[in-house]
Amino acid sequence: MADPRTASPQQQWHNAVLQYTRAINQYVQDGMAQGWDGLEEPTLPETEHLLNAWRAALETLNQQPRDAAAFAAWREEWPPAHFPLHSRLEQEGRSIPALALLDDGTLLARIGAPYEGGHVVHIDGQHIEKVSQGEFFGRCPQRRFFAWSVPSGVRVTDGWNGPQVAEFPWPTGREGLPDSLVLEEEAQILPSALIPFPDGQRVLLVSSDGIFVLHAEGATRVLRRPEELDKDLADGVAPDDLAVGLSMEHGAISPDGQCIAIGEQCGHHLVLNAQLEVVAEVGPAGEYPHFAMFNQAGDRLILNACHFYNGGTLGVAVADLPGLRTDFYSDDPRTPVLQEGARVYAGAARHDEFIVGDAYGYLRAFSETGEERWQHYVGSSFSAMDISPDGKTLVAATCAGIIVQIDLDTGRPQWQIGTGDHHEVRRWMFWKSFVKPLVC
Repeated sequence: MADPRTASPQQQWHNAVLQYTRAINQYVQDGMAQGWDGLEEPTLPETEHLLNAWRAALETLNQQPRDAAAFAAWREEWPPAHFPLHSRLEQEGRSIPALALLDDGTLLARIGAPYEGGHVVHIDGQHIEKVSQGEFFGRCPQRRFFAWSVPSGVRVTDGWNGPQVAEFPWPTGREGLPDSLVLEEEAQILPSALIPFPDGQRVLLVSSDGIFVLHAEGATRVLRRPEELDKDLADGVAPDDLAVGLSMEHGAISPDGQCIAIGEQCGHHLVLNAQLEVVAEVGPAGEYPHFAMFNQAGDRLILNACHFYNGGTLGVAVADLPGLRTDFYSDDPRTPVLQEGARVYAGAARHDEFIVGDAYGYLRAFSETGEERWQHYVGSSFSAMDISPDGKTLVAATCAGIIVQIDLDTGRPQWQIGTGDHHEVRRWMFWKSFVKPLVC
């Protein structure tokens, strides 16, 4: 190891990352084997003074097209790590709320939070191009149809750059609301998720103004449910005090399009059938429902609820959903808790395994029966995720404005924090001060 008094910034960065990785991986290994009592978490090395040199080296790397070998060599010299970037993330990070791994290995990503101006980019290695199809997008669970946010409404295309198969106007926001309710302002609804149904003829629109199903006849509000609003009025809630907006809103559609899981921070997890009838009300394993996802086969559903930065994820068989009614923290054997600790922001499924991204920057994998498989650290809260159909390539985006590509089950490099044998092979950084996104 080079003398720290004479080592170059690159050598100092390399040594700091590897030293901390070894220490934290050993700390986790010891904690999992013997318990955490008495263990002292490793101290983060001081790397603030190295950031300017790291950025200069990264910009030099991106000044001309490079092949995979050049990027791999750079990553050995400047190994990826999260802790050296801490001081820059608040001013540099950008939300990336939608991400898709396409069949040809390229990516689509929405840059910018749903509530702020943003755009969609197509990523092909170092080539990153803004697309014209819309400002926000989502893909159906069968990976075929794409929904696009455009000024007039939501367009559905067959393939991300294919022909249009449907178009729906934006909801007015008054759908399903009591006539006595006066909205202060009827602005355009901003989607936090757009999910086409597998036939491309309907779209689940998730937003803080409500969750809707868009169809040929218009828009149907499914959350908050109109009957809930009517009950609030009947119970004496004044129209001006009626809560319509949502927080932590989320939704998922099963691969066959027959089940729709929706929720927000108040109440139960809800599951609807294809006719938009509520078939299940599942009590969460936490204070606030936060996330839903079906497995690849479409026969199991996981539901996450959070409290601060922690949470719990329960699982339920789709066959058990009709008529299922459970309370908060239920011990019903049909809804076992599969994972404790993660507040889930994004997820993917492969084979019999769920992979979730939590608020602390960890990917956590567990089986459909709750067996812990592995964890893999990226850093910052996750915001979107996708996986290749063969389960070999995972892409994930974080609120730090970073997208990573991970080759699963290919061996863990020495700079990687985690317990799984996975290799991050590429990352794209969409920082606010970068003239263009940088790749490393």
